[in-house]
Amino acid sequence: MDNKEQCRKLANRIYELDEKVYKTSGSGLGKTFTGEKARVLDDLTMLIVSNPQGHLLRSELALIGNMARSIRNKEARHDLLVEYNDILEEIANLPMSFGSVDIVDKDLADMNSSILSKKFSEKDHLVICISRSHGSAGTDIGFALAEALHINYYDESVLNQILDRRDAKEFGADAAKVSDFKRYHGLSKKDASFFRQSALICELAKEEDMIVMGRAADVVLTGQHIPHISIYITAPFAIRVRRMMELKNLDLKQAINLVRKMDHKHQDYYHSFTGKRWGDAINYDLCINSACYGIDESVELIGRLINRQAKLVHRNKDTK
Repeated sequence: MDNKEQCRKLANRIYELDEKVYKTSGSGLGKTFTGEKARVLDDLTMLIVSNPQGHLLRSELALIGNMARSIRNKEARHDLLVEYNDILEEIANLPMSFGSVDIVDKDLADMNSSILSKKFSEKDHLVICISRSHGSAGTDIGFALAEALHINYYDESVLNQILDRRDAKEFGADAAKVSDFKRYHGLSKKDASFFRQSALICELAKEEDMIVMGRAADVVLTGQHIPHISIYITAPFAIRVRRMMELKNLDLKQAINLVRKMDHKHQDYYHSFTGKRWGDAINYDLCINSACYGIDESVELIGRLINRQAKLVHRNKDTK
């Protein structure tokens, strides 16, 4: 079986899982993949062939996984999540798949220590906010952590898809014709997007365990007094540039420009909406140099800290 055929079969599995999850969940938000099946499979196949490690495919899968976890029937939920995990495993075995270009620096890997203090009561949901510098594998770490913890994953793309579906449900077939002024209540698109995403993040944080990537979610949740763990993931600039060269097949100059551009974009977004300095360690509970750990070890490290946190919560509950 050639690579294209393998990816086509995988695309079909993803499409069929989306249909099963949608029918079983009874969600009013609709399927992740809409439109003619043949066209959807063509697009999915091309996405898998060209960029299996990319955030677009990851976000689409996260939507399916999030919906599957909401299914109340335990047996049906289990069967669908088994299929979901099998698909993730198959993707992980593809060339250039999620996290295949690691970030670990062998010379730094022995120098690790971290502490996380108690933040949650037994009634609070586990909410993890992850900020990351470009090329640090922070997105890969966040997605892998969500799967390891069996909790939902939200990034900008997933949040926007949820909001778009809500708009379609509210405005119906005329959603695309509704004026920006009416839709955003006179705000600029940038400001409206931030406030709508922020409201959705707070809503979700009160309802479920989750990981949210970027979106200044740590400051948003702090403002609403919603407990969470804030994590900043970075790595030395040269290592991030090298990773982008390998991951995106860029030359040195292109990779340097890309990393600087994306870092500036994150910095500008965070500062303009929070007044705080993006990447400043004082703003986060935990900062990780992913070059010291790599993707898998970073996930394991955060997982150990979270498990320790859960034990402290239960211990305090027992002593009351």
